[in-house]
Amino acid sequence: MLLVKKIFGGTKKSPLFQGETVLNSFRETKRFGQRGLGLVALVFILLSSCKVKYGFKGITIPPEAKTISVEMFKNQADLTAPAEPQLMSQKLRDAISSQTNLAMIKQNGDLKFEECRITAYTNNPQAITGTNDQNALRRLSVTITINYVNKFDATKSFTDRAFTRFYDYDGSLNFSSVESEALEQINRQLVEDIFNAAFNNW
Repeated sequence: MLLVKKIFGGTKKSPLFQGETVLNSFRETKRFGQRGLGLVALVFILLSSCKVKYGFKGITIPPEAKTISVEMFKNQADLTAPAEPQLMSQKLRDAISSQTNLAMIKQNGDLKFEECRITAYTNNPQAITGTNDQNALRRLSVTITINYVNKFDATKSFTDRAFTRFYDYDGSLNFSSVESEALEQINRQLVEDIFNAAFNNW
């Protein structure tokens, strides 16, 4: 019995068993690698979904156009958030940079937005309750006026075109607590309108 045990037993593993162990380890590593790639892809999708989404209907840009310029917005409204001209200018520039291959330059681009103005900025009540005469709903409204020049196709250009967007909020809230969120939404919608008017001709 002891002789049989020495011949067939013991802890030493046969080359065949060792080969199977290596193969199983390789399979586990391969499965882990596939799961890792899947995890990376999932993270990329989640990060991509966090980007600001614009409602652009399609982009029609002259193929010969290589550059674009956007003048800084100026305030011509009676009441405006101090940062709004800068916010609006940057929002439009960011949208152009992310949605087109045009090079952004300071002035005299092949395509250009100029005479960019904030012409109205109002915060007015929309509804009043009958019991205590308090504002039930208020509306922040922003109007911008802008010129667009397409030097390759004058029919696509426009002058003093006005765009207006608004944001309604609970009148019991302090305006300063909602102004930032309101402007984020309003500016995004205004950029969509400007973008579609210039590059989709609606």
